[in-house]
Amino acid sequence: MLANERWQAVGLKLGMVDLVRTADEGRLVGHLGPDLLGPDWDMDEAVRRLRAEPGRTIGEALLDQRNLAGIGTIYRAETLFLRGIWPWKKVGEIEDLEGVVSLAQRLLEANKGHAGTVTTGDRRPANATWVYGRAGRPCRRCGTRISRGEMGAQPQERLILWCASCQPR
Repeated sequence: MLANERWQAVGLKLGMVDLVRTADEGRLVGHLGPDLLGPDWDMDEAVRRLRAEPGRTIGEALLDQRNLAGIGTIYRAETLFLRGIWPWKKVGEIEDLEGVVSLAQRLLEANKGHAGTVTTGDRRPANATWVYGRAGRPCRRCGTRISRGEMGAQPQERLILWCASCQPR
């Protein structure tokens, strides 16, 4: 936890933290895309940035903070599952990219006020997510075992989870 008299910042499972002076923030975060939870959220700009690389997989594009800031491995897995999109599908092949981004934004918004992540509507820890943290277990929708893999080029490979039946190629 980081705090002063006015503000308090709490992080959970943070992969990296950089502390900089306010005047230097642009150097650190100036390249980031629209923040899904920011006051200046811009759906059109986020979708424009995603569409700029139509041959890239949606799974990689959603984690690229230059496109839109805020989606991590949990929300990527849950968003793609709920939209029925195979993580290796190309961005240019996705008809409703706005729907994907909108769902990710709604999931983040719904979870910002409490610890933990709930995408199923059930706050019990064993029931909180559809695919994330459920590798090898049956899909809550169809019963197919949830798949687990790595996505992206080394050293940036990141965990990906999906249901092969609900998110077909």
